[in-house]
Amino acid sequence: MVVPELRPWRAARPHAVRVANAVRPRLARAADAVRPALTRATDTVRPYLARTAAAVKPQVTRVAGMGRPKTVKTWQYTAGAAGAGLALAATVATAAGPWDSSGQRTAERDRAVALERTGGTDHQGGSGSPAAGPRPAPSAPSVLAALGGSAPAVKSAPTAEALAAVLRPLLGSTALGTRHTAAVVDVASGRRLYGTGAGTALTPASTTKIATAVGALSALGADHRLTTRTALEPDTRELVLVGGGDPTLTARKDADEWASLRELAAKTAAALKKRDLTTVTLSYDKTLYAGPEIHPIGVNENLAPVTALMADEARTDDSTSGPAARVSDPAAEATRTFARFLAGHGIRTTSPGPSKATGRAEDLAEVSSPPLSTLVERMLTNSDNDIAEALARQTAVADEKRADFDGGGDAIRDRLAKLGLPLAGADFHDGSGLDRADRLTANLLTSLLVKAGDPHHPELRPVLTGLPVAGFTGTLSSRYTDGAAGVVRAKTGTLTGVNTLAGTVVDRDGRLLAFAFLAADTTDPAAAQGALDRTASALAACGCG
Repeated sequence: MVVPELRPWRAARPHAVRVANAVRPRLARAADAVRPALTRATDTVRPYLARTAAAVKPQVTRVAGMGRPKTVKTWQYTAGAAGAGLALAATVATAAGPWDSSGQRTAERDRAVALERTGGTDHQGGSGSPAAGPRPAPSAPSVLAALGGSAPAVKSAPTAEALAAVLRPLLGSTALGTRHTAAVVDVASGRRLYGTGAGTALTPASTTKIATAVGALSALGADHRLTTRTALEPDTRELVLVGGGDPTLTARKDADEWASLRELAAKTAAALKKRDLTTVTLSYDKTLYAGPEIHPIGVNENLAPVTALMADEARTDDSTSGPAARVSDPAAEATRTFARFLAGHGIRTTSPGPSKATGRAEDLAEVSSPPLSTLVERMLTNSDNDIAEALARQTAVADEKRADFDGGGDAIRDRLAKLGLPLAGADFHDGSGLDRADRLTANLLTSLLVKAGDPHHPELRPVLTGLPVAGFTGTLSSRYTDGAAGVVRAKTGTLTGVNTLAGTVVDRDGRLLAFAFLAADTTDPAAAQGALDRTASALAACGCG
């Protein structure tokens, strides 16, 4: 199964473009070599795809519409169709479009080309000398078995015995420490194919974000947006900047698709001038969240103080991901920046202080984040701790729990329980996985991934599409350069003595597998990371049916 990408990652564009420029000539040559055969195959399969899509659409529409009367979104139809059996055929992936900035379309096209040749995509130069790009990814037939007579048939799922023979030696590596657990599940059937200690709860590190994503999407829906607004108190001329918990609110000139603090200032200034106001008392309201703002790990460059009002994740530099120094009071700093933007529109303000907008306040203007699906994808791709903690609190707010670290963890657990997921041994203390007291099992992680692929839960599909692509995006952009690049999609997790990996992979027989590997008491992070990568690559290369 190929999971369609909802949207390219703008944050990952610079790296992906460099990768694209490096391997595009070789891919072009490979594509030219097989284009005639692919064109014939496309012409053959197109009528079948059209008829199958027409047959499935009413069912998908009914499923997506259950409990939600509004029109089914395009991405919901696509996700539902994929889950119902309409995975992209190799020929369709090839014909669907050019190289995209995330590298996902290219990865799919590489796999399509590989169907016509043995040994995967050729990344070597014309002279035969090795190129700087990844080694050939393992060939895999199309998951779509019955749409055309020429499509390769999907083989049965790997057997437990065959998987054990492949995985046991790799998981036995001393690099994985004294304790490790693993699980591999066939996504189509939900059947566990391999497990060792799969029910034992270990520290999951950032793979916790998979659970956070499922909990938030389940509670709020993929279309939910986080809104930052301004409100004017009657009679007092107090202007309140009200935080809605959007960590992606940006003060940059180029806001891209994110909510803009500059735009909010322009809208607010226009509304004030309509009321003949050019001088106001400025305050800020961050009361949506409760409890301590500092994570139990303390002040850390991996996470800003968790507050309902911040701009650019309170970073003090121009970075958009990864560790960075943060301001100590994100809400106050964002409001001071907002005051400067108001001044540029002729609105004078007092020095801002904390407040709370009353029920009598008049809303003046607002800006909203992209849909929650986009936030989840950015969180997973970049392992964004700030978004993760915001989504945990948003889940608590939706479930009417106290919006602090503990409340967020409780809300996530409750949401997973409602989905019928295996929670034995699981313990949530935050949304990011930075808390070493968090506990997850390999069973739960693989179950989360299988649930995200369930056609009855299209709102969860961003959990799969947000996973970093090996060798191309996010936290996997520099990994798998000599292995299963473009084939493995997985969330990484790293703390001192902890290395984890959970995601999906299509094996050589065309089966989509969900996997989770957790290792504790590791002593060499790089060695442990390499051991996990080799294990995931072995799944991709496995013809174990």
